[in-house]
Amino acid sequence: MPILTALAISIGALGGIATWAFVGPLAGFGLQIWAAFVAWAAYYHSGGKAAALKSNLPAHIFGAFVGWAALFAITKLAGALGVPLAGGLCVGIGAAAIVLAANLPLLAGIPSSVYGFGCVAGFTLLAGKLELLTAASIVDNPFINIVVSMAIGALLAFASEKIGTALAAKPAAAGAPAA
Repeated sequence: MPILTALAISIGALGGIATWAFVGPLAGFGLQIWAAFVAWAAYYHSGGKAAALKSNLPAHIFGAFVGWAALFAITKLAGALGVPLAGGLCVGIGAAAIVLAANLPLLAGIPSSVYGFGCVAGFTLLAGKLELLTAASIVDNPFINIVVSMAIGALLAFASEKIGTALAAKPAAAGAPAA
């Protein structure tokens, strides 16, 4: 079977199962399927294989932490500086930190760090969770929620590639045209 067909089957099946799980039986955890798909896409965009998993996951977590820290700092500085100035300063410092951290091989995936930052910021702001940055709950704490969602997405990406590769390696059925 052609690899793209095999990947279509594995990604489609796992993506459907993940969506069902996130909005069905796991809905009580408040996990974000869109953040899982961001990590999933980053895996393939980074070339796949175990190397992509090893480089993206730490970068997603680091970026999510930097995003969380920037939001936390904004909440502390906004009263004195105003939201636009506090936001600009904190995001600017966070972006610089992400780029500088890329000097460490473990955090060299700048785009994956930005994805983590963006997912935390988006979830926090759009879900109204700015006052919940230090909550001890996976549902309420944007950092915990997004890191878990993105980790699941990265692992599903790895699994989808393994399954797709295995499906593509199967020989054609007797009498069927070769791929």
